[in-house]
Amino acid sequence: MKRLETLLVRLGFGLLKRLRPETASNLGGAIARAIGPLLPISRVADTNLRRAFRDMTEPQRRAVVRAVWENLGRTVGEMPHVGSLGPTPSGPGWEIDGVENLAAIDGAAVLFSAHIGNWEVMPRAAVVQGTGFASFYRAADNAAVDAIIVGIRRQAMGGQPQFAKGAAGARAALAHLRAGGRLGLLADQKMNDGIPAPFFGRVAMTAPAPATLALRFNCPLIPGHCVRIGPARFRVRVEKPLAHPATGDRARDVAELTTAMNAIIERWVRETPGQWLWLHRRWPKEG
Repeated sequence: MKRLETLLVRLGFGLLKRLRPETASNLGGAIARAIGPLLPISRVADTNLRRAFRDMTEPQRRAVVRAVWENLGRTVGEMPHVGSLGPTPSGPGWEIDGVENLAAIDGAAVLFSAHIGNWEVMPRAAVVQGTGFASFYRAADNAAVDAIIVGIRRQAMGGQPQFAKGAAGARAALAHLRAGGRLGLLADQKMNDGIPAPFFGRVAMTAPAPATLALRFNCPLIPGHCVRIGPARFRVRVEKPLAHPATGDRARDVAELTTAMNAIIERWVRETPGQWLWLHRRWPKEG
């Protein structure tokens, strides 16, 4: 089964690579928009939306779920092309707001982002601006498929390190920061062994790693995300670093910084709800 999966992924990305970036994006979006809402996991998205937006009507929720699937399909369709995209005022690529916040980085830094727009574009944009970030990622269960994805990202990220989640990856990421490197993390998924922090007015178990690392190495914690403005067309937004709390209580400082991080991600999601990945279980079932 894994061999078949690997073959399909290789053929799929090969086909998408042959298409223009806009065409690959449109194709992936159309397929996912047609099929995705019919899948059982879409009920998770609907439940999340009911919890986060109490005033949202059922037709509005259905429209958001369709948009979520379309954005996810576009992201997959665009993946083989991310390494060839660059800054541009029009057409495939991105424009960037807050480039001065990247340029100001000198030494170690932690950048946190979320599954919004095409999250694969953010590391590419940072590399092109001359401030590339290593990444921390969840490895695919299929090792061969994981190797394909890592290879695509390696090209897009200009060879920046990629650390798989786990003990070995964590040690390597720490060494990278200790040496003055920069590290990017997606911080919007549920983490059962994380810490409780408010998100859309509900407690959500949240990874404390971005805050913990920023405080441990006394380095900037920088918010950044990517908004889709068209097929293979994006606006990258990099914000000013978050102020470090200094209560003298490390656990409290981590909690405060994590709460501030969640508030920023919530703001991003509210701005473009159809571009966030509502398909994962962000809150406890009883929450």
